[in-house]
Formats: sequence, C-alpha cells, structure tokens
Amino acid sequence: MTAYSANAKALHPRNIHRYGYDFSLLTKAEPSLAGFIKKTPHGQLSIDYADPEAVFALNKGLLKQYYGIQHWSLPEGALCPPIPGRVDYIHYVAELLNIPAPEENNAQQALPIRMLDIGIGSNGIYSLLASALYGWQCVGSDISQDAIDHLSRFLKKNSKLANQITLRKQPNKHHIFEGTIQADELFDISVCNPPFHDSAESALKSHQQKINKLSKSKPDTVSQPNPSRLNFGGVDAELWCKGGEALFIKKMIKESQLFSHQCRWFTTLISKAENVKPALKQIRKAGAHAIHEIPMQQGNKQTRVIAWTYQTSL
Repeated sequence: MTAYSANAKALHPRNIHRYGYDFSLLTKAEPSLAGFIKKTPHGQLSIDYADPEAVFALNKGLLKQYYGIQHWSLPEGALCPPIPGRVDYIHYVAELLNIPAPEENNAQQALPIRMLDIGIGSNGIYSLLASALYGWQCVGSDISQDAIDHLSRFLKKNSKLANQITLRKQPNKHHIFEGTIQADELFDISVCNPPFHDSAESALKSHQQKINKLSKSKPDTVSQPNPSRLNFGGVDAELWCKGGEALFIKKMIKESQLFSHQCRWFTTLISKAENVKPALKQIRKAGAHAIHEIPMQQGNKQTRVIAWTYQTSL
C-alpha cells in the first residue's frame, strides 16, 4: 500500500485558507458576515463557530470571494460544511489524478475530469468546489429528493455551474453506485462523505460533544452554545444510516468491484479512526491494484481519505 506524504496537522499546500481568514475581504464579499465578527481578548477577529448563522455567513463569503459562487443557500436543518476541510479533499484527489494546481481562480485550463459525488447533499459542496477550482464535470447523486430539488434551484441561478454539475436521484437507499453510474459511463474519481452515525440518538450525542470541545478549545471566541441552535445540524440522510459509517463504507467497497472498469479511483472520507483498518483489509481482499491513505486535519477534527483503484493502467 502506498501513502501520500501529507502533513496531517496542516491544510493542503494548495489550500488558500491555510493561513486563516481575511475578514476585511470576506465582509466585502458577504456584508452579512460583519454582524457576526467580534474581537477576542487577544485582539484577533473571529466569529462564534457554534453559531450556525455565523458559519453560514462565513461560508457564503468564502464561496463568493475565492470561488466565484453566488447565491449559495441551505434548507432548514441541512449540514453547514467547513469549507477549508472540503477544499482539502478536492486538492488531494486532484493530486491523486496528477492534476496540477489551478492558476489563481482560473479553472479554464483544467483537464476534462469527471467526478462522481456520492451523497451530494443539499449543500453540494464537493461538486461546487471541484467545478470552481478545477473545472471538473461532476455528477452528484443523493437519496433525498429534497436535496436534489434544492440544488437544482441553486444551479438555475449559476449557469456556469449548471453546465458542469448533473444531479441524479438514487432510487434505492441501499445502493451506492448501482442506479447512479449508467451503462458505459466513465468517471475519473468518486468522492463521498458518508453518514457517520448509526442512529439519530448517536448523532445528537456527538453534536453535543463537538460543541463542548469547541467551547473549551476556543474560550475567547465562542459563547456558551444554545443546544437548539447547534452548527452541527443535518438532515437524517446526511447524518446517520443503519450501521453507520462502517457499514456504509463496507457496502461502497463491495459495490465498487461491480464498477471497477467505469471509475479510475474510488475515494471516501473516513471520520472514525477505528473504521480505517477494516476498510483497507476489505479493499485488499477485493483485489484493488493500488491503495492510498491520506491523513487530513482541520482544527480539532482529524480525518483521512482512502482511495483505491482496480485499474493497472492509470
């Protein structure tokens, strides 16, 4: 097994957010963000990262300022993703495909890569970033018709992105690639951020633990959170599924064998460290030709991406 020599304590070298946020630029891009910015006792500008409205405004500013994405929105209860970590995933899979770094906000010279976004969700963040950064053509699937409808309305306001992103409803919640990848269709890469809990109760408990950690780690920048307004919200399909992250990834690996000739690289984010070894063991047994394990870290959260391919000529 080969592994990328990645610094797990820092954002990817290509990540424009690795040196923090320029709030003066972001508030010009998204004026609503100004109302959430506060100065810490140490004189630094910050926001309350436990406030979902503040994080949403920050995300809108980041997407406008650095990626040219306008009118981004979220339905009630949807996940509000941390942009820097999502950007890291895209940069790492770009390296996996030997794609050079994009010239500053210029995706015109990017190669015609096709990406499959499993569980695109209502935020559509991976497909949006891949399209904006590298000019990739993306297909996003989801079991939620509400998520598909929300993204469809958003794409109608962004004609360029609409030409790069195709949405598909996954008709069977027990399938991942089957029912999404069409006959004779080819992809260069698949990405996925699996539901990591096995029940709604587990998800709620995890939310509270994350909020507590956030409050302890940033005592100067966050107020005591109100449990009714957690930033770690998300509709059911985005947060949990039967068997949680482990079973979802197990199904994904098994199904990937059926589409081994239609996708160059399969990848997935793994949030729980204990799920890594079983996944790698299953991938080896499945007969993968090459495997990569890529560590990533943003703030308090450490994750990793695993990637595998069955193809010998890449």
